[in-house]
Amino acid sequence: MVPFSFAAQAFVALPEGALWWPARRALLVADLHLEKASWFARFGQMLPPYDSVATLERLAAVAARLGAAEIWCLGDSFHDSAGSGRLPDAARTLLARLTANMRWTWITGNHDPGIGAGIGGTICGEAEVDGLLLRHEADAHERRPELSGHFHPKLRISLRGRLVSRRCFVATRSKLVLPAFGALTGGLDAGHPEIVRAVGTGAEALVPVADRLLRFPIA
Repeated sequence: MVPFSFAAQAFVALPEGALWWPARRALLVADLHLEKASWFARFGQMLPPYDSVATLERLAAVAARLGAAEIWCLGDSFHDSAGSGRLPDAARTLLARLTANMRWTWITGNHDPGIGAGIGGTICGEAEVDGLLLRHEADAHERRPELSGHFHPKLRISLRGRLVSRRCFVATRSKLVLPAFGALTGGLDAGHPEIVRAVGTGAEALVPVADRLLRFPIA
């Protein structure tokens, strides 16, 4: 793991798409979109109904490997506000174990402005932690350092004549946008005008691979 500095704090961008904050033993993730498959099923588009379990198992594995004491979910944790009520028993049991074993905070997003009760943890619209703002969507007018999600950024580059797509973090001096962590999530090109509008100019795409953190300027 290769640490990098953001707003005078040391972080580690993980290949799984999560952000590790060693000083707090905190794991930050964005856009889990739990129960996305069951949402689509309601409208006749049948997808394998295993996305929530797959996402939570992967999150549990990362948290256990790092010894996380806190988990912060930066919005759109559920694909819709009723998603928590559709969790299958296996996902609900795993989530109950996770929220009981560490400090867990749900930050609401545009997909889940209301999160149902009975899932553990604390629910809030945004939070300020050690001088950093944690919210779902970056605010272009915010001057304080900010961690967010929402855009599902991916870096797409041509490598030896082949288009390669990787989830990435988007960083400026005052903004850090996390990729989507969910098993059933797409992605928006890191250089998309909506991302640039939100974070401003001078952004970089950060791609963690093995023991390196690759940096790509975003035009």
